Amino acid sequence: MSTDAMNDPMHQVLTRWQAAFDGHRTDAMADLFTPDALFQGFGPETVSGRDAVRDYYEAVPDYRRAHLGDVRGYRIGERVAGGFADVTFRDPTGWEAAVHLSLVLQREAGGWRIRQYHVSRIAADH
Repeated sequence: MSTDAMNDPMHQVLTRWQAAFDGHRTDAMADLFTPDALFQGFGPETVSGRDAVRDYYEAVPDYRRAHLGDVRGYRIGERVAGGFADVTFRDPTGWEAAVHLSLVLQREAGGWRIRQYHVSRIAADH
């Protein structure tokens, strides 16, 4: 990872997110989020808070992995950042889902946390 990427909040958070996701470490996943984070995953409902995020990731099969593609970030001052990433989720059964991941990040005393998380599946047709 380049020095620029290491200083980019999106790269920092997504590196930790991918490690926790791939390791199926649900407490570590939940800790990446603010206590009142808004979360929209593959499910039909938007949920809020770390407990809901933990519950969501506990339901994900532990053999599923995330592969990061292009990551683009921005900053608004010292405490707010965000951006987009291309992510492909895969597992050994052959299941695969390509998504656009959108994040809003907030800097807290412990570092950058996810304030808003939104996944949008990529469809070949509109």
